[in-house]
Amino acid sequence: MSVTSRYREAWEGFWREAPGEVGAVIWDAEPALTAGPHLALFEPHLAASDLPVVDVGCGNGTQTRYLADRFPHVLGVDLSVAALAHARHADPADQAEFRQLDAADKGAAEQLHAELGDVNVYMRGVLHQCEPDDRQALVDSIATLTGERGRAFIVELSEAARPILRALARLPEGPPPKLAPVFAHGIAPAEVIDDAVPRYVAAAGLGIVTSGELPLATTEFHPDGTRIELPSKWLVVGRAGC
Repeated sequence: MSVTSRYREAWEGFWREAPGEVGAVIWDAEPALTAGPHLALFEPHLAASDLPVVDVGCGNGTQTRYLADRFPHVLGVDLSVAALAHARHADPADQAEFRQLDAADKGAAEQLHAELGDVNVYMRGVLHQCEPDDRQALVDSIATLTGERGRAFIVELSEAARPILRALARLPEGPPPKLAPVFAHGIAPAEVIDDAVPRYVAAAGLGIVTSGELPLATTEFHPDGTRIELPSKWLVVGRAGC
């Protein structure tokens, strides 16, 4: 199974039009507010910290480069060719490796696992922005990539983010400038119910090591100048020790 053509085209269109400046995309908050706090939750539960790290849905690679400063082998993968062009342009020092991958494609995940062996996976906000029929396949691929020794950190917007996003979309002046392109390209965030993610994980043969809640920082701000943060839930999952 691979992702639908509509989903692929939506993301290519989004990233082709996305500005290249740091922070121009709504979820491209600086790593000190995103991957940093996530890594503090994830790293204590790594069964094998020497494994390669794969950033699934890496987008323009901001968080991937942060991970590459902390782990010896980091690979950012994304469905979108245009996203990877942004990622490579922003990484002239080649801190990380970037590669196109349809993470819902079982064969592609198996091929990458055959190349790298077990890996640790970081995946931020990918499930809630993909087609419903692709979600289980995506988590199945995570299970393939982590294998027996790897662990995955999965963070997704919670249901509580949905009314916040809807309210922002209905502002009299229109949605905030960095949120508007998401809606314009037919990308619907926060569309995964909270109970679904643990079900996907269990169906993939993975167990939950630990979980919690944490606001997900964006690069947009409310009219009063405060940063827009969206409720999210995170899980550390894997086979080893579960």
